[in-house]
Amino acid sequence: MASLHLNSLSKDERAALEKQLWDQQNGKCFISGKTLTLDLDELDIDHIIPSRDNGKDDPSNFALTLASYNRSKQAADLRVARVLARFDQIRATADSDDRGANLNDVLKANGGATGSLRGKIEDDQITYIVGGDNKVAVPIHTDKLSGMRYFFAVLPIAAVHHDEKINPRPIGANVRGLVEEFFKGRPQLQIALGWINSAELPEARVSIFDGQHKVTAQILLGVSTLPVRVFIDPNFDVLLTTNTNAGTTLRQVAFDKSVQRRLGSAMLLDRIARYRKDKSLPEDDESFSEKAIVEHFKGDQRAVTRYVLDGIRNAITYSPDNKLRDYIDNSGKGHEKPFSYSTIEKTFYSKFIGSSMLETPWNYRSDVGENPRTIEVGQIVRLMSLIADKIYVGKYDEEIGTAKLENKVQKGADVAEKHLAAFRMAKEEIVYCWISYIGKIIENHFLMMGRVVDNEKLFQYPFPEQLWINIGCFIDNLARLPMWVNRDASLTIFGGRQTYGFWQTIFESGSSPTGHKAMPAGLNIMEMIKP
Repeated sequence: MASLHLNSLSKDERAALEKQLWDQQNGKCFISGKTLTLDLDELDIDHIIPSRDNGKDDPSNFALTLASYNRSKQAADLRVARVLARFDQIRATADSDDRGANLNDVLKANGGATGSLRGKIEDDQITYIVGGDNKVAVPIHTDKLSGMRYFFAVLPIAAVHHDEKINPRPIGANVRGLVEEFFKGRPQLQIALGWINSAELPEARVSIFDGQHKVTAQILLGVSTLPVRVFIDPNFDVLLTTNTNAGTTLRQVAFDKSVQRRLGSAMLLDRIARYRKDKSLPEDDESFSEKAIVEHFKGDQRAVTRYVLDGIRNAITYSPDNKLRDYIDNSGKGHEKPFSYSTIEKTFYSKFIGSSMLETPWNYRSDVGENPRTIEVGQIVRLMSLIADKIYVGKYDEEIGTAKLENKVQKGADVAEKHLAAFRMAKEEIVYCWISYIGKIIENHFLMMGRVVDNEKLFQYPFPEQLWINIGCFIDNLARLPMWVNRDASLTIFGGRQTYGFWQTIFESGSSPTGHKAMPAGLNIMEMIKP
């Protein structure tokens, strides 16, 4: 709401108020904490407590901010906006997770995760020390359903750490709502779940594996101690499964698919460790095969198969060499990036990752760079990067994004052709079809070479350089098709979501099932691989 007080000020009076607030704030922006330069920076004066929340319209409730931060603030209450801006700063420098900040980054930025819990267990009681030499004794309980032992404690943030193996999620946008709720003094189930290894006592690391969003919100608001339910020597397989189910089949706040795959990858490492232990193998032994791992866990074979494949998906998705990863929206809810993770999984991964469990040793020919899974991951990453270079890098504009783009085209908006083409080529039903042609090119190349290969695991065979040239030519020629930039087609073939079959008909015949001409003729693979 506009300020009657500010509107009544003369230019000199406003300048005097800016100087007064600048002095009170030690020359810092109220929201960002950045240094303000009077008579140079574009500045705003705003209510700290909004008028709608009965904030006063006088200098006692005013703050001086950089205009850019005030106009893009994430909360009307500047005290909350300041907290959220602080989190943005943490996220900008986060290095714990390649997808954003997690609890580890928040802890490190606030003096947490620097120590451990000093304690001693005697019978059904644990005594631990806080605040120098203050001893706290609490009972140890046994969970009636899981049989795991635990205790409740209020611990300093210095003693707690983030468990990135069990909980690989970055902190999502929903932390904003929690910050606002907690700021208003509205308690929720704020207790976090953690665990300790009793063998490490008297100095044990407390690892938080659930509740990182609520913990983060509390820490951002200045809390220095946290209520935690701490499990003692828990069953890690149970914790991993519990956290996976919490974000999938039992979800309240859904894990996106990419996070589920990371969890699967973490659970695979746990299964490998258990296999080695069961077989009395050294910790670095890799003589077992994927099939042996799967068959070892009777009754859980489908899940373990998924964990193996999740590990491969995860290696591709987060490979630093994968240039297409910058154009993938892992949450599936944004409008900045052209691909959803779901699209990548239903196209690249479902078509090109060999789903059969290998019978060769895990480290088969790794020493000479010829491990089938390593080749598979590397070649899928190379393909995705090739597509990124030819269609997306320097062409797709995140500021334009994808939101209602076809509607904008229909209304005559001046959308850059390269951006429009990149957007259209990333639609799931379209990718599904044209990516299949790349598979056919690979199959045909091996056939022409006289090589017999298993088409279900094409990417596990090294591609000769000529094949990569052919694939590159196909992508170039595909991207040059006029239909990608045909604005009239926004009302026909690109108007709404179509089926795989709809687009397969277009690629085969040049026309849609409804008779709209999209191309002069269907795609000819032999012509498309020519420069």
